[in-house]
Amino acid sequence: MKREDDEQLWDLLGRTAEYKPSPFFARDVLRQVRQTPRRVEIVQAWLSWRRLVPASAVLAAIVAAILALQHPLRTQTRAKGDVDVVARIDPQDYEVVADLDDLLAADESGLWDDNSNSTL
Repeated sequence: MKREDDEQLWDLLGRTAEYKPSPFFARDVLRQVRQTPRRVEIVQAWLSWRRLVPASAVLAAIVAAILALQHPLRTQTRAKGDVDVVARIDPQDYEVVADLDDLLAADESGLWDDNSNSTL
């Protein structure tokens, strides 16, 4: 930018006080550079046992929970020779089973009716 482009700006810049750094500026900058942690130190801090053990325990718990939800344990296991009860009933016996269910249902409802009419 030339002075002819914006004379007011150059006049304003010419009136500002010149900044002089302190005599210890270089020393302070070098100390600050030395104190900032390097990448290796940051990685070593994250891989310390204090953080690695709890993080791996949490990760193992999450994996176990996911596996448990994906493949739930079966609470009832059957023996190889055990056959389902319904499969063992012959088709001819279904009428008997149905009649037995009706008889039991009628007996249970009649049981309550008889007790309410009896007197001591």
